[in-house]
This record gives sequence, structure tokens and C-alpha cells, in this order.
Amino acid sequence: MTKRGHEKVRKLVGISMSLLLSAGIMAGCGTEKSSGESSKGGDEILIGANLELSGGVASYGQSILEGVNLALDEINKEGINGKKIKIIKVDNKSDAAEATSAAIKLVNKDKVSAIIGAATTGDTLAQMQIVTDNRVPIITPSGTSETITVDKGKLNEYAFRTCFIDPFQGTVAANFASNELKVKTAAILIDSSSDYSKGLAASFKEAFEKNGGKIVGKEEAYVQKDTDFRATLTRIKSQNPEFVYVPGYYEEVGLILKQARELGLNVPFMGADGWDSPKLIEIGGKEATNNTFITNHYSSGDNDPKIQEFVKAFKAKYKDKTPDTFNALGYDTLFFLADAIKRAGSNDSEKIQKALAETNGLQLVSGTMTLDENHNPIKSATILRYVDGEQKFESKIDPQN
Repeated sequence: MTKRGHEKVRKLVGISMSLLLSAGIMAGCGTEKSSGESSKGGDEILIGANLELSGGVASYGQSILEGVNLALDEINKEGINGKKIKIIKVDNKSDAAEATSAAIKLVNKDKVSAIIGAATTGDTLAQMQIVTDNRVPIITPSGTSETITVDKGKLNEYAFRTCFIDPFQGTVAANFASNELKVKTAAILIDSSSDYSKGLAASFKEAFEKNGGKIVGKEEAYVQKDTDFRATLTRIKSQNPEFVYVPGYYEEVGLILKQARELGLNVPFMGADGWDSPKLIEIGGKEATNNTFITNHYSSGDNDPKIQEFVKAFKAKYKDKTPDTFNALGYDTLFFLADAIKRAGSNDSEKIQKALAETNGLQLVSGTMTLDENHNPIKSATILRYVDGEQKFESKIDPQN
């Protein structure tokens, strides 16, 4: 998923980089050695976790870290190449400039071999110059925007992800609306300050219209931190759509669902992985989420034995808490990285980068993962339905579908 305001992100990162450069903090960037080299002889493999542990999307980062920590327990029982992994966590506070500062610390001070995070696209992109200059691989568990791995047609060689990308997710949603819900008309409501939301909406619209569907009226929009959506929802209701697509984040989506139901707009709503937080139900209420759906990376209700084994282990560690998709993606990300380190036979950053790029057929909780030439996973998507505040597994969609 992507942080809101891509252009704002770039400006903030530029300011932050200038300040840090003037203070001499970035000494060592662009040196000939990769960061992992300095720790080759130690008994630990140092991995950074640059995550949103506070701030606007803290729910995502906190869940990812829980998944990472469960994976860490399991991996370190045997170790990798005779070494244990040590996670060095930094809170980027859901802020791009903070994510940049955190990356500089992890690379130049802590000398990590790789970085996990961030949860959002903006906070991941904020680290890209640092990791590229120092040749340190970065893996975002949940940053779904294409620009993380390929920006303006150029591959970001040190950038990887554990999740699928937005065009796949938007297409899956459109096909579900057309083929399973059998709707012919839809309205779209986006967060216009979010590249994540705009990208998903574009993919949905293209696929829905290709299926013979019609988008009613104009594409409606809101911006981050809006709280009153009644006027917009009233316009949407007047157009009589059979379905509403809202590819946003849980903070606003919870209020949108609550206000839509209060206005009598009771058609199916659908979104994406940005909905997946317990906060959605707290904000919107259980009733408002009935007859809503999301595309996601995994479901705890999937009967796949690997998924159920993970759910059991997670509940044992976290007091019977049911793992959400960010827990699963965090867990998978550390196993993705551990597999590459093992195959590389080293904790040298450049060797790890090469091994990550060669990942093929890796069995993970969120699916069997093979990377394409753009460092994007080829894997399945899951459709979930909300019933009285609980997610219910609906179906699993393979990439070729």
C-alpha cells in the first residue's frame, strides 16, 4: 500500500536529505563496500526494521513487527549458516522524512545487511536513495505501488516486496464485482491524496469496463483526514449504483461505511488491503461493514495447512489473537529474507540482493512466491467478506485468472 501524497513525500525526503547531508550524517553513503560486509565475522546477522510503529498508520507497522518477531523465534531455533538474526527496529512514525532518517541510521550506524519495511509505499520510497547508494536490499511487506520496484521504467535493483502489486489487486476486485456479484454499474470513491487509492481505482475501472460494466457519474474523491462524507455519498446514492469501490485506508473508510449506511446506501462496498485493520470495525461499527468485501493477501480462515499452522503459532505467542494480513506479510518477509541469506551463504548485502532476485517457488503463508524480472511476486490474491465485523474467507484468485 502506498503513503498518501507522493509528491509531498518527495519534497519531504529532499528536505530531510539536505539537512542530514549538511550535518555530515550521511558519511559513508555510496562507498565501495556494502553495509553487510562489516558484520561478516560476527555471530549475528543484523536486519533493520523500518516500520510505522506510531502515527497515522501504526496499525500496519505494529502488525508487521508482530509477524516478524514470530518468524524470528522460529528461524533462530536453528539459525542460518551458523548465525542468528538480530532485528534492529526503528519507528518511522508514519512519516517519510522519519523513514529516511531511520534508513540512514540502519545503514551507516547499525550496518544492517538488509532492511524490512516500510509498510507503505511513501515510507519505502523515502529510503530508496539510501539503500541504492549503499547497495543494501530493502523488502516492503505491504507496499503495493509499482513505483517501489520500477520507477519511470527503471528497475530499483535493491527494492523487493512480499505482496502483490496494485494492478493485480484492482483487476481482481473488478472481476469479482462483475463475475461473482453480477453487478453492471459501479461508483468509485477515492482518496485523491493517495497514489495507492488512485492506482487501484484506475485498475478497477479499466477491468470493470472491459467486463461490460459502467461507472456511474464522475469519480468522487476525498482527502486524508476528511471526516464528513455525507454530501459525496448522497451524490453517489442519487446515481443508483449497484456497487461502490472505495480503495482507501481504514481511518477514512470506517467513517465512509458508517455514514453510507446511515444514508441508506446499502449496496455492496469493496476495497483493498488498506481496509485490513481492527480499527476499521472500531470506527465504522460491525453493522456498517456487512455486505462489504476486500482483496487481500491471505485469510486466517483459509484451510490451507500452512496457513492454519501459522495461525496456531501466532495465537500461541500473542494470547489467542487472530493474525491479520500484515501479521502474515511480516512473518513471510523475514522467511523470504532468511531463505535468500541461506542460499547466498553470506550476510553480505550484495549477495543477499542477488539471492532475493532469484527466489523461485518459495512456500510462504501468503502463497507460493516466485519473483518476476521486476522483483514483484507472482502469487494469489484472497477475497474476504465482512460479516458482523468478522472477516470471512470468500475465495482465492490465482494470477492467471
